[in-house]
Amino acid sequence: MPRVTFTGNLQRFVEAPAALVQGRTVREALEAAFTQNPRLRGYLLDDQGALRRHIVVFVGGEAVVDRTALSDAASDGAEIAVLQALSGG
Repeated sequence: MPRVTFTGNLQRFVEAPAALVQGRTVREALEAAFTQNPRLRGYLLDDQGALRRHIVVFVGGEAVVDRTALSDAASDGAEIAVLQALSGG
């Protein structure tokens, strides 16, 4: 099972405990996390289901390539980290 984690910075806005989930892709893993916490969906994904501009997802330390369909593989035991991108000056 992949393990999905959310940074503390993101958790300031929506409760998001780490979760062991079923899924072979990032999309499937996130959908499983959304089942446990439906408020996450609206914060992480836009109306078309793509990652919002301020969200970054890593699988095993590598940034996901497919930010729209989220089809990147999430093997058994994969660590999926969801972060809120920070910017500013």
